Amino acid sequence: MSKTTKILDRYLYPDYQDNWDIHLFEERISKYLNPECTVLDLGAGAGKTSLNIRGQASLVCGVDLDERVLQNPYLDEAKIAPAESIPYADNYFDVVICMHVLEHLRNPEIVFKEAYRVLKPDGLFLIKTPNKFHYAPFLGRATPTRFHKFYNKIRHRDEDDTFPTYYKANSEKQIKRLANSAGFSIKSLEIIEGRPEYLRITWPTYLLGTLYERIVNSTSLMRHFRAVMLVCLYKDKRTHFAEQSAQQKSKIGGISQCVVSVDTRDYSRMV
Repeated sequence: MSKTTKILDRYLYPDYQDNWDIHLFEERISKYLNPECTVLDLGAGAGKTSLNIRGQASLVCGVDLDERVLQNPYLDEAKIAPAESIPYADNYFDVVICMHVLEHLRNPEIVFKEAYRVLKPDGLFLIKTPNKFHYAPFLGRATPTRFHKFYNKIRHRDEDDTFPTYYKANSEKQIKRLANSAGFSIKSLEIIEGRPEYLRITWPTYLLGTLYERIVNSTSLMRHFRAVMLVCLYKDKRTHFAEQSAQQKSKIGGISQCVVSVDTRDYSRMV
C-alpha cells in the first residue's frame, strides 16, 4: 500500500479498518450467537479471511471443496464437500454462515435448500455477498478469471483464492426469489457501500471510488448500486412444522388409497 493511499485512508475514512466489511458481518453474526449454539461456515476455505467466532458458539463446523479447509484454524470441525451436498443431518445447526460464496455458485437454488435442510427450526442463514449491480461485479462479469487474478495480485490478494464467478444469487430480487423457493423468511437485507476497496490502487482511482461512494450513499434510491449485501434469512418454525404435517398427511393419503385399491380387488375376486 502506498503512502498516498494511507494518507487518503486517514483523511477520507478514518473510522475504517482493513477488511471492514468482514468485521461488520462479524458484528451482525455475534448478535445471534450464544455459547450453546452450533454453527456451520459454508464455504469456509483456508481461513485467510475467515470469520473468527470460535468461543462464541459450542461448535463451529466448516464445509468447502478446497481441501485447505482442513487447516482452517477457526473451525472445530472441517469436512471437504460441495455446498450443494452438505454432509450433515437435517435440523443440525442453529446458524449457517455463507461469506464470499454465493457469487461462485452455479446452482444457488440447491445450496439454499441444503442450508434450509440442515438448519433447526427458527435457525438463521446469514449471508455476505457482493451486489452484482455494483461496479466491481459488473466489470467482473465482463472479464475472465485470469484478469481477476491479475487485478487481485495488484491489490496484494492471493491468486489461489480467486475463483470463477457467476453472480446468480447477487441481487435483492434474486435473494428474495431463492429464499422463498427454499422456504426461508427474510429477517433483514442490507446493501452497504463503504471505503472503495477495489479502487485503492492509485490516488485518482481512490478519489473516483470515494465520489461513487458518496453518491450511492446520498439517497436510498441508489441503494441497489452499493457494494455489499448482508442478509439474514430464517427457517420459520411454524412454516417448517406445517410442511412436515402436510408431508405426513400426503403419505397417509397415499397409503389409504393403496389399501382401498387392494381391498377392492380382493372383494371383486370373491363375487
